[in-house]
Amino acid sequence: MAHTQASAGHLLRLIRSGAAITRGELQEATGLSRSTVGHRLDQLFAAGWLRGSSGTSTGGRPSARLEFDTGHAVVLVADLETRHARAAVVDLAGTVLAEHRDALVIADGPDVVLDQLARWFAELLDASGQPPERVCGVGLSVPGPVDWERALLVQPPIMPGWDGYPLRERFREYYAAHVGRPPREEPLPVFVDNDANLMALGEQRALHPDCRAFVFVKASTGIGAGVVVDGALYRGIDGGAGDIGHIRLHDRPDVVCMCGSTGCLAAVASGGAIAAQLTEAGVPTASGHDVRAHLAAGQPDAVRLSRRAGQRIGEVLVTVVTLLNPGVLVLGGDLASTPFLTGVRELLYQRAMPRTTAHLQVLTSELGDRAGLLGAATMVVDHLYAPERADARLHARTRATTGAAR
Repeated sequence: MAHTQASAGHLLRLIRSGAAITRGELQEATGLSRSTVGHRLDQLFAAGWLRGSSGTSTGGRPSARLEFDTGHAVVLVADLETRHARAAVVDLAGTVLAEHRDALVIADGPDVVLDQLARWFAELLDASGQPPERVCGVGLSVPGPVDWERALLVQPPIMPGWDGYPLRERFREYYAAHVGRPPREEPLPVFVDNDANLMALGEQRALHPDCRAFVFVKASTGIGAGVVVDGALYRGIDGGAGDIGHIRLHDRPDVVCMCGSTGCLAAVASGGAIAAQLTEAGVPTASGHDVRAHLAAGQPDAVRLSRRAGQRIGEVLVTVVTLLNPGVLVLGGDLASTPFLTGVRELLYQRAMPRTTAHLQVLTSELGDRAGLLGAATMVVDHLYAPERADARLHARTRATTGAAR
């Protein structure tokens, strides 16, 4: 690493990754002098971002081992589904400090949904005992395609009124109304991503951190996939990667999808499609969430249709697995059940090349409903404490402290 790159933010990255956790190791990894390493560590301790392994981060010389202090700030996260939402206060290690789940209909539009979310966040901060000034950022998981850089939804089929909506700016307004304005010069950091992406990130980091190519498939009202390569989400050029629900099946031109096309995988094999098929068969089912309840009760038609849906999704995943050669494929969402997993495995192992599946694990999600929340928290922390952003935040903090002292 060149000397010019080894800023305080870069030292923090080395410490967070475990690559260098003592002053001596930091000197060796960066080539910086002892005094320069000491100065940069002083910046990180002053910000409250580091502690010694003994737990002391102020007063005197810190202990030899250095750690990222995951309790110095919190993240607000929410996972929006079609008819329900889950919100939480999470520390920087992903520990949930307070959580709330309730009905919230995405089709009611962004103003209704974001206003309610901001109310929930105010209540959750009270419940967790965390003051608003400890919030470092907000992460939102949504069931639609997202232009990540701009925090904009792009033509989401099941989110009427959200296309191009200035989500980041409007959420800050609702947040200010219900929680208060953040005590900082810069606006509250707000990040938004697709639900399958964030479930992939949450599951990979928590349970498969050594897997270099990881795929997560969410099968609920719709169908989407998230791809994590070398620890980072692969989003494509504008957030469209992983939208496998709209791959067209050659033998179902008769089925019309919500996107307006025909033969889409989601129109044939999603939770919404199975709900419609069950209702038609005399088993009233309103949504993918209801399909989940039928599966939990062992309802025979739900079991049969879910296995068949797994097979149809497995047909598409043969191509996905052949292209990406992942080590782990995780199935999540309302349909993630033994019958569904069985169907996916049947088609994958039958049609993919043996070499492609020889080292592939096909599993159901272990994090379940919390995968999206933890992925959203990981997204926020990854971005705010990346070297360049961390350095900018430290610089702003120093400037503010200097200004206050004048």
